[in-house]
This record gives sequence, C-alpha cells and structure tokens, in this order.
Amino acid sequence: MAPKPESKQSPPIDPGKKVKYDPVRAACVHVLDMVLERGWKTDEAISQVFSASKFSDLDRRFLLQLSHGAIKMKRRLDFTYSLFLQRPDFKMDRLTRNILRLGLYQLIFTDRIPPGAAVSETVNLARGMVHHSRGSFVNAVLRNYLREPNKVVFPDRNTQPEQYLGEFYSYPDWFVKYCVGEFGFERAEKLLAKGNRPPDVTYRLNPLSFSAADMNKLLDKHKVGYKQGKYLPDFYHISKQGLPLEKELIDSGRVYVQDESAGLAVKLLDPQSGGHVLDLAAAPGGKSTYAATLMENEGLVTAIDVNQRRLETLVENALRLGIHIIAPVLCDMLDFKGPASDRVLLDALCSGWGVVGKHSDLRWSKTKDDSQKLAETQGRLIRHAADLVRPGGTLVYSTCTIIRDENDQVVEEFLLERPDFSIDDPAKYVPGELINERGFVKTYPDGENLDGAFCVRLKKKVGGKSKKA
Repeated sequence: MAPKPESKQSPPIDPGKKVKYDPVRAACVHVLDMVLERGWKTDEAISQVFSASKFSDLDRRFLLQLSHGAIKMKRRLDFTYSLFLQRPDFKMDRLTRNILRLGLYQLIFTDRIPPGAAVSETVNLARGMVHHSRGSFVNAVLRNYLREPNKVVFPDRNTQPEQYLGEFYSYPDWFVKYCVGEFGFERAEKLLAKGNRPPDVTYRLNPLSFSAADMNKLLDKHKVGYKQGKYLPDFYHISKQGLPLEKELIDSGRVYVQDESAGLAVKLLDPQSGGHVLDLAAAPGGKSTYAATLMENEGLVTAIDVNQRRLETLVENALRLGIHIIAPVLCDMLDFKGPASDRVLLDALCSGWGVVGKHSDLRWSKTKDDSQKLAETQGRLIRHAADLVRPGGTLVYSTCTIIRDENDQVVEEFLLERPDFSIDDPAKYVPGELINERGFVKTYPDGENLDGAFCVRLKKKVGGKSKKA
C-alpha cells in the first residue's frame, strides 16, 4: 500500500517564473505529483485541485481525461521516455518527470491535440514550473520521440509475454502474472486493455419515481444513446461520456449511478417487500438503496458503516431517491450486536481489481501482499456476518475484485469452518451464464458493460451447528 501523504498541499509554483503556461495542464501536473509521487487517491487529488480553481466544465473534462489517462499509463510512458534519454541513469526531479509524462501522454494517446501544440505547452510547463533548462530537456525528449517513434520497441509478446503486457498496457508485473495464470494470455490482454479505456457509465433506474417507459422516452428525446442491462434491465448503459442529463436524472432521484455487476449481489439476496435486510458495509448506499427499491420501499434496511462521512452520503442518496426505509448505523460491523436478520449482505472491503478501469491510481497503490492481507480481514468479516443470520436465512458475500484469494478462497475456508452454511443455488436469481460450477457468480471487466465482481448466496441451516475455531 502507498504511504499516506504527509501534506495535503500541492507543490508550489515558483512565483519568480515569468513563463506563461496553461493552468489546466499545470493542474494536471499537480495531480500526477500528488498521486504518483505522494500516494494520494486520484479522486482526492482532483477534488483538491478543483476546489482551488475556477475551471470551466470543458476545462474540468480535459483535466480529468489527461490526469486519469497519464496515471493509468505511467509505466508505458516511463518506458517510452527512457528510450530517448542520453543517459539512462539520469535522475529527474519529480515535477519534470510528471511534466514529461503528461506531454508524452498527449502525443501518444490523444488525437485532438496537434503534436506541435502538445510539445509547446509541455515545454512551457517545464520552463515555468521548474527551470528554463528543464524546458530545453523536455523539448529534446518530446521532439526526438516525434522524429523517431519507431525507436519505441516493446518486449516481444511471444518470447516475453508478461513483460510485454506490463510495459504496453501499463500494469504492475505481479498483476499481469496473475491474469495470465488465471485467464491465459489472450483473455488477460483483453482484460488489461479494457482497464485502460474510459469507464462506462451506467444508470440504475429508480422505479419509485420514474418508469422505464418514461426513462426511454427522455433518453430518446435528448438523443442519448443507451442499452438496457443484459442481466438486469433496470440498469441503463449510457454511450455518452460524462453524466448526461445529470440534473434531470441524477439530481432528481430518478436514477442512481451504479454498475450492473454491483446489482447482482442484491438480486442474489432477493429482498422482499416488508422484510428486513442487514447491510454490513453499506456506504455510500448503492446496494442498500437498490435493496430498498426492490422491497418497494416497504420494510427495513439496516445500513451499517464505520465511516461517518460516507454514511451521511448514504442518507443523502436515500433521501434523493425518495427512500425512507433505511436506518443508518454508525458502527464497525465487527462491533455490531444487533438482532439477526433473514437476509444479510456483506459487500466486503477488497482490493478493487474488478474496477481498476474506474480508479486510475489503483494499479500503483495495491500490491499482491494487500490481497493476501485483505483475505484474512475478509475471513473475519464473513465469520461475524454469519452470526447475524437467522437459521434458515441468507448471507450474500460480495466483492468488486477478480482476485481468487479474496473471493473463492475466503468462501471455501468459511464453509469448512461453518458446516451450518451451504451454497444456495443462485440460478433462481441471476442468469446461469454468470454462475460457475461451484455456484459462485462472477463477472469480469471484459464482459459486456460490466465491472469485475464476485458474489455467492449462502444459506444457514435450521438447527445446524457451527464449528468455530
């Protein structure tokens, strides 16, 4: 895990410098520095930069594109510029390094910025934010790349497949090795490539306030392309970038932004109108509010979370959606001693590798050791969750990762320890093509408009005895 940043202040710009440069690109450099050098999360860094600026919506979209893209492609960008250094052991200061990354990203991955403009703007950043000499250095590297792009030769995909995937698609070696071992080279390549594309936007319809017919009519009227979910038709995959019709749909509570894969765990739980659902890691409320919707706003959803700010966001989301059956509880779920429930949902803390495309910093902040440590935590969580299920009740365990240790292994070890639980047939609740031979529901980022996710439905036997360690 990356260390926590010691300071929340962006690196200062030397006030003595007179060179003019683009403030939006300069803000991108600050974001890259905060994330890649000091361990911030991308969203937090961007939020900090936005709060200190008065950028237009167009400028903000440009900043988001460059920041997320350059962070994702860091490894490939570093591999590329290293081929154009006169001295391979040359040590760059961190601002120059991130300015160079930003410049190369524009040259390689954007098609609307003329190369000359990208070079000129990047050189001005180096001169204005660092030193005039750094401008000359950046200019030489970028123009040498433009003159000799064929000098960039990646490791051979046949003789060095894992190294090729890591350098070309910009992922850490351990994750590439895991994907190749788990899925084979060809599918691993598709998964890695998908994680580098702009993330899909999905709206979950709120039938409490808006019908599917009205939703379709509104999207058609505004010429917003969409496709209803293949597995859950109340999820709408939007073909337009950003959050189209944000005021009319999101702010009004007619939809909630949520991936279709995240809804599968709630469908597997099968919440019933008038019943009780216990959501043990509920904030910011995507699954709790979906459960309440499926319950037709009748019954009770007890929503537990340890983070007060995120729990407040859950309450705000519920109010916006017109949901009034959610009872928020500020508590560490391991300390929760409330009454047992017929339906318990544990959306466990995980490494998040199923949503790597939506979190540009994740691939550089998560390690193989993190997944192993998380699996131990997840084991404790699922054991505690099991004690909150009534006999004959249901426990759904879910994550948003594709790492087997955090999914299959956690559940298998739990079942060995708790013979009073068994895997319940998920075919009654979700399509069979998502179910493996063990009864686990799995989705992957190379699927149609889906994130990577895992969930399993566990049934507690009536009169069964647990075998606790």
